[in-house]
Amino acid sequence: MSFPINIVFQNLERSDAVEASVREHAERLGRFHDRIVTCRVVVGRENARHHKGNIYDVRIDLSVPGAEIVVNREPGNRHAHEDVYVAIRDAFAAATRRLEDHIRKASGHRAKVHPSPHQGTIARLFADEGYGFIQTPDGREIYFHRNAVVEGGWEKIDLGTHVRFTEEVGEKGPHAHYVAPID
Repeated sequence: MSFPINIVFQNLERSDAVEASVREHAERLGRFHDRIVTCRVVVGRENARHHKGNIYDVRIDLSVPGAEIVVNREPGNRHAHEDVYVAIRDAFAAATRRLEDHIRKASGHRAKVHPSPHQGTIARLFADEGYGFIQTPDGREIYFHRNAVVEGGWEKIDLGTHVRFTEEVGEKGPHAHYVAPID
């Protein structure tokens, strides 16, 4: 999808090469998020009197349905931003991260939550077949495979061994994903 890209130069003469770099980065954003309405990029220079040692500042304003995303990469002491192309790259990398955050929030996704470990006791063990069952304090039995046992544990476990584990639900019901003997 195409969207208007407005490029403004401040304290800096217009450059076809810089403009091409900005357009290339902006088009990548458009492939990443197909509902960008407008993109305004301001490429500026902190001090226009020097030919060397100038620090570049890049500001990006994106309009997407339901939000305005602003990235202002003020140069500070970033000597890497003495190169206008590095400043542009860094600003668009930040814009990509902000766009990803917006997409996640808009779709209702939250940060990945890691399951908390449970505790139980080895209730049944079929060592020759490589699996067993953990009895939980609430009386349930959870299947586990020998590959789920960590910390060098398959040889360490036996009936009655106390373990901690994380539980997942598979096609055939709950199973332990991570099983570790408790010393």
